[in-house]
Amino acid sequence: MMALILALLFWIAAWGCNIWLANSRWRGTRAVRIIVPVLFGITLLVLWEGIVRGLGVSQVILPAPSLVAQTFATSLDILWTDFVQTVVKGAFRGFAIGAIAAVLCAIAIDRSAFLTRGLLPIGNFLAALPIVGVAPIMVNWFGFDWQSKAAVVVVMVFFPILVNTVQGLKASDTMQRDLMRTYAASYFQTLLKLRLPAAMPFIFNGLKIATTLALIGAIVAEYFGSPTRGMGFRISTAVGSLSIDLVWAEIAVAALVGTSAYGITAWIERKVTFWHPSHRN
Repeated sequence: MMALILALLFWIAAWGCNIWLANSRWRGTRAVRIIVPVLFGITLLVLWEGIVRGLGVSQVILPAPSLVAQTFATSLDILWTDFVQTVVKGAFRGFAIGAIAAVLCAIAIDRSAFLTRGLLPIGNFLAALPIVGVAPIMVNWFGFDWQSKAAVVVVMVFFPILVNTVQGLKASDTMQRDLMRTYAASYFQTLLKLRLPAAMPFIFNGLKIATTLALIGAIVAEYFGSPTRGMGFRISTAVGSLSIDLVWAEIAVAALVGTSAYGITAWIERKVTFWHPSHRN
């Protein structure tokens, strides 16, 4: 019970510190924007630890963060193998293939009115397919290794990127396109010099959505067949053996990967679309 009381006191102190930082004259600085969410996350972990230890919660139901950290440190070789299998081979490759295919299809749709009426409904159909139905089919088609996981990821990321790219290609206004025509610019010159740059905020919006979908798709697909490695495989087998601390370690890896992927994509977006009003100080 003492651990719970100490955790609650720490929570109250950290909450007050966050309120003070958010209302201080430094609230707009980069340091404060980083410190506030980090401090909030630390308070959640401390409160979690205090509740588990203070109330005597079983480690099978909810392991303490300290136990998860210990399992994380002692299972780095397993976590690394699973990371390579699920993220590098499955999620990353599927994300790259799906993103390239979606952008190329968006350009084809923009070029042809027939494809606009034909491909977009197919894209809507793919987006509505449940992953629990797609994954077993892909495993039967492409086998148990990373290829089937990448195929599931392609299906999941294709539609969000496609829709955002198609919308982005319409972002340039009529006057800008007319100006390009007065310069005798061809379709592809207009596409490369005007329409694709104007579509970049929309494309990156789709990419940011797809970063999390790719990881979820790769992990869930491993539940329906995978070699003896991978994050989804490890979570499934660890739950069966009641190694819940290892499950949480895998979840921590997935959270770190997803957050890092989103952050990297957002950072690239700021570098590419520095001209956009949303990125101006």
